[in-house]
Amino acid sequence: MRISEHPILDFNQGRGAQITFTYDGTSINGFENETIAAALHAAGIFTLSHSESGRPRGIYCAIGNCSSCMMVVDGEPNVKVCVELARDGMVVRTQETRGTLA
Repeated sequence: MRISEHPILDFNQGRGAQITFTYDGTSINGFENETIAAALHAAGIFTLSHSESGRPRGIYCAIGNCSSCMMVVDGEPNVKVCVELARDGMVVRTQETRGTLA
């Protein structure tokens, strides 16, 4: 699900070029200047990690202040995907271990 019309935001300039990256082995389409979390959300993926008790976590703050969206991106753990831009060819994986905040 992506917003195509909005009363304040202007989408006439376009979304940028379409890109493709992988998420846990699945090909995901996104757009330049779109965060990883936004591309995953648009693809119907709402669970980004799990709490220590196993409960699903998704986008919470969307400004990089919490740890709910940390994933492994191109082999680097603890990447906050709500603020990290998606890039063509990147590899995104669910983080199976507990993340840490710097």
